[in-house]
Amino acid sequence: MCGCSTHQTQSTQTIERDPAALTLRVEDMTCGHCAGTIRKAIETGVPGTSVEADPVSKLVSVRGSTDLSSIKALVTEAGYTPTAA
Repeated sequence: MCGCSTHQTQSTQTIERDPAALTLRVEDMTCGHCAGTIRKAIETGVPGTSVEADPVSKLVSVRGSTDLSSIKALVTEAGYTPTAA
């Protein structure tokens, strides 16, 4: 989990679940900083992916990869706890 002190959600918009995307739930994604860290970890680890991470809904939506285990490993390496959504 991130060490920032801004764990107030600033976004009121939540992402909708995309049936064409791989979706994970990350309960310990608590702010925009966390979302950015997760997004960067996935996009850097799996080039060609497009990631939406929303701390309000706790959902991470990944397009461009169907390898769930690799995506979960990248999120875990970034310090978060992903589960299937």
